[in-house]
Amino acid sequence: MTSLLGEDIGPSQTDWARVKAMTEEEIERNAASDPDTWEPTEEEWAKAVIQRRPKKESIHLRIDSDVLAWFRSNGPGYVTYMTLVLRVWYELKSKQKLSA
Repeated sequence: MTSLLGEDIGPSQTDWARVKAMTEEEIERNAASDPDTWEPTEEEWAKAVIQRRPKKESIHLRIDSDVLAWFRSNGPGYVTYMTLVLRVWYELKSKQKLSA
């Protein structure tokens, strides 16, 4: 299995047959006892902001063949991955401008 960022994360280690056999109450109880479970407080909900994705634009872009081959080698979704890489770069540079 390949994640969005292209790392090979291997087969799922989840026992899906066990999960499907669990009741809703068991699932909720397990989630509540999980130390990684996060429940937002009322204060956190009050500060929440709905973010809308910017609209997409179709462009023609020339990319070095080795770079494109690397992105394509990560499998389906490589264009989404390329957009994610560009977004991270854009946000990093935007923050640097604001702090300068």
